[in-house]
Amino acid sequence: MSAPAQVRTRTARTPLGALTALTALSARIDARTPAHRDRAIDGLRALALLAVPTGHWLLGGFTLDSGSGLHNASPLGTFGSLAPVSWVLQMLGIFFLVGGYSSYLSYGRRKGSAREWVAGRLVRLGRPVLGVTAVWALLLPLLHYGLGVPTATLHTASTLVVQPLWFVGVYAVITALTPYCVRASRRLGVWAAAPLLGTVAVVDLLRYGPYADAMPSWLSLLNLLPGWMFAYQLGVSWADRKVDRRAAWALCAGGAALFAVLLLVFHYPASMVGVPGEARTNSHPPSLLVLALAAAQSGVAVLVRDRLARLLRRPALWAPVVIVNLSAMTILCWHQTAMLAAAVPAAFAGQLPGLTTAPETVGWILARLAWMPVFAVLLVTIARFARRLETPWDGTGPARRTLAGVLAAGFAYFALAA
Repeated sequence: MSAPAQVRTRTARTPLGALTALTALSARIDARTPAHRDRAIDGLRALALLAVPTGHWLLGGFTLDSGSGLHNASPLGTFGSLAPVSWVLQMLGIFFLVGGYSSYLSYGRRKGSAREWVAGRLVRLGRPVLGVTAVWALLLPLLHYGLGVPTATLHTASTLVVQPLWFVGVYAVITALTPYCVRASRRLGVWAAAPLLGTVAVVDLLRYGPYADAMPSWLSLLNLLPGWMFAYQLGVSWADRKVDRRAAWALCAGGAALFAVLLLVFHYPASMVGVPGEARTNSHPPSLLVLALAAAQSGVAVLVRDRLARLLRRPALWAPVVIVNLSAMTILCWHQTAMLAAAVPAAFAGQLPGLTTAPETVGWILARLAWMPVFAVLLVTIARFARRLETPWDGTGPARRTLAGVLAAGFAYFALAA
């Protein structure tokens, strides 16, 4: 190694050198960003993306049974006062909003047919999901027979891995409906989202109203598509220039008012995520409370867009946004694996505060906060491998792709059968 190279290496290992390297990297990323790039939309997407692992890591705990292994638990079961935290961390409405916005622009710039555009989008979404499930299908026998991990722990782990993947599936279906969303926006503008809100309200009335006992259990599933499509349709209309500041203020005020009425008058569950032992949940499938929150969040997003775009012109703030957006599917598909990479080995050591102890004390919350950076480091480490699974499988033959599909299907059956 030459003398200048040695100097650069030693410099990079110092705090000042690391800071200089990060500054240079940020400057390069900023310089390579096209002038037409909508930084505010990317910033909103990054914020929504980071809220997913933060929420799952903070509100998802375990209990350890020496006879069977790890089981899911949540601090919300003990600390109901933490429910407002879920209002902040439940940002799927923002994710679907910017998804609809971006899809509108991409669909308008397509070079092929609408069918080709949809197919390309679905392949990009499906490849990472197939990758993570196939890898876990191979891990299950290794962990059980090779390392002696209890079956209950594997069921818990599989459930957690599959948990965020339903979101990708719903997003894929809604993405396939983008051409219809575009037509609806051009005809109705921002009001194109109103029928979706009304559908969820009717289903909620049927399943929670005076005749709820006579309704079939599957009725709630009717909310799955319109519930998450609501914010996506708003995003399409926003990109179609049909959501102005007046409409944004109406979304903020109307969403907040509806949210308060549903909580205080109709006694909807306060938590935006499921709580073990509770009969009702707002998110699986989404209730009207989720749409009220999404409406308010969407209005805020429209109002702060210009200010956020100016803020993200700073290279130091823009670079992390780019990195998070480039790692979107990796974060969604592998963040639970990162937490399990710490919890499963720790289960062999016994009760570790904030990791394998029951989330029933304030001490657990403080300990879990201390574990969060560990989960983040593990996710970054996993991402170095996992991102290869997101690239096109051009060199993979039909037999290997079929094998990956079979492995993924087997893992999904194991997880859902739990």
